[in-house]
Amino acid sequence: MKRRELLRLLGGASIFPLSAMGNPLDFKPKNKGPLVLSTWHNQGQIANPFAWEILNNNGMAIDAVEAAARSMESDWENCCVGLGANPDRDGFVTLDASIMNHLGQCGAVAFLEDIKHPISVARAVMEKTPHVLLAGEGARQFALSQGFPIEEKKRSAHADKAYANWLRRSEYSPEINIEQNKHKVMPVPDMLESGEHNHDTIGIIALDAQGNLSGACTTSGMAYKMRGRVGDSPIIGAGLYVDNEIGAATSTGNGEEVIRCSGSFLVVEYMRLGFHPTEACKYACQRLLSITPNKTDNIQIGFIAINKNGEYGAYSLKPGFDYTVSRSDLPHEIRKPSSLLQK
Repeated sequence: MKRRELLRLLGGASIFPLSAMGNPLDFKPKNKGPLVLSTWHNQGQIANPFAWEILNNNGMAIDAVEAAARSMESDWENCCVGLGANPDRDGFVTLDASIMNHLGQCGAVAFLEDIKHPISVARAVMEKTPHVLLAGEGARQFALSQGFPIEEKKRSAHADKAYANWLRRSEYSPEINIEQNKHKVMPVPDMLESGEHNHDTIGIIALDAQGNLSGACTTSGMAYKMRGRVGDSPIIGAGLYVDNEIGAATSTGNGEEVIRCSGSFLVVEYMRLGFHPTEACKYACQRLLSITPNKTDNIQIGFIAINKNGEYGAYSLKPGFDYTVSRSDLPHEIRKPSSLLQK
């Protein structure tokens, strides 16, 4: 089967010359040693140094991505990661996370409350249970059994203020079975008061000195979401995927859209066909765009990817997405990938 026919079957993406790519494909190191990528510069600039300290000392990629994720979960001022982040519409902060190593082992938690480091609970699920995903009270009880402490149930000052403002604007008060009592569900804002997107998950992927890949993803999900909503972050194949023979990918953005196309898995499969990580991310965006039933006005998606050769790349649906890359010759450099749409 020809390459063009494969692309048509995998999502209708069109072939284009490399010179037509808005983002040049010049990141071809043939594995120049350790490498780590994180979504969003404001998070990656904090998280990547934690990962790099491990990678630069011949540490394992799985330890590096966990350390990077934990650094953001500890940031009480973060809007979208950790217990200090914005709550759901009933005022509760719920956390999702996933992690995957070079052996294909993976673990995840969803709808987890009162635990500071969901990424480490996800790793415990991976290493200490026969399961992949634990959710809700079951995930909480498992965390307790593994010695994770329960944190005080309180919102950060910035989250409390933003939530109060949202309640005033939305005229919403928590109510049992509200979906049956109202004609429509209260909308979730696309942008936060800070001007940040309402879906700023941090995804981290890394290649270590031994040539092994791992990835991690952690988030509090969309602010003011319906209680119980879970996005792509804890879903292996959607928010995160690692195949140590091929590459690793992670996503950020509207989780429902990423789930619909198994986004991170799709990126890795395009790399399996021989496409550069940048091309693979672009084709995944094209596939997502071709199948979404929603208007693109309120959708933003970004993918980042690394292949086994140490090549890396990214692409987004719209402008505004960026990521941080760290390598021996790139000390926590911010990159802005190209996008399919102009706005």
